Amino acid sequence: MKTTQADAAGLAAAVLALRSGALVALPTETVYGLGALARNESALKRVFEVKGRPGDHPLIVHLPDASMLDQWVLDVTEPALALGAAFWPGPLTLLLRRHPSVLDIVTGGRPTVGLRIPDHGVALEVLRCCGDGVAAPSANRFGAVSPTRAEHVIRDIGDRLDPARDVVLDGGPCVVGLESTIVDLSTPTPTILRPGAVTAEAIEAVLDARVHRTDHGPSRAPGMLAAHYAPRCEVLVARGGIEADTLAASRRSCGQTVGVLSFDDLDEFARRLYGALREADDQRLDTVVVVVPPATGIGVAIVDRLTRAATGSARRSAP
Repeated sequence: MKTTQADAAGLAAAVLALRSGALVALPTETVYGLGALARNESALKRVFEVKGRPGDHPLIVHLPDASMLDQWVLDVTEPALALGAAFWPGPLTLLLRRHPSVLDIVTGGRPTVGLRIPDHGVALEVLRCCGDGVAAPSANRFGAVSPTRAEHVIRDIGDRLDPARDVVLDGGPCVVGLESTIVDLSTPTPTILRPGAVTAEAIEAVLDARVHRTDHGPSRAPGMLAAHYAPRCEVLVARGGIEADTLAASRRSCGQTVGVLSFDDLDEFARRLYGALREADDQRLDTVVVVVPPATGIGVAIVDRLTRAATGSARRSAP
């Protein structure tokens, strides 16, 4: 499987592939998504098969613009309109009560559907030309580190894609690097189910109301599982440089190969995190120790992903 450049010919090939029921890995500002037309059940089934994704795990539908919302939800609420106007196109997913026409495979049988408008020229052009919603979870094997470059997609699932039908669009590296914030607006109290680049403070400022935050309980949206985003190597989190050095020294004394990961700039941390975890695997490290950032701004999302990655790697290495 090879990548296709996101030029006019590549975009045309991607649109044709989606319309014909094939899959397209396409770049967004967050991570690369594995896309299928959200009204094509057979294509959506292939998304689950390629990723090894549980069938009850919901998908996010990507739209070209907000004018299509009423085709996907029962009622477009005032909070949804306000947040959409403030943050779309952008890394924000809204969970709303689904329209009866939405397929169960998209929602995992739930009464809600997740929708967003990506802030990426390539993705938006594909969506506009398709003229419909595209469901696009991260283009990697389920539970693993999300892809932020086209080559990550090829490495993860290239052998599971059909080179005669499917397309991997290369739109360069993702500029945000972490999955979108998910806000549940289906209940009276807005709830952040997954943190991302759109922060709780920014959402509260638009809604002029407090939002609730939950990261546990039944999985109502992507990214809520306790173990997720995990590389093959063990991930340990440290609260500072001294703790990181201590953990690294302890593992090295046991004969392990260890790397230490730390960034001062939060946006750079988010943008490079998944790539750095992949590099740790490429280097065949046994363990990577990551200094977690302050839980402020996008740092909240970084801490969330690292916590889930550490849980996932710990479960995998447990006897």
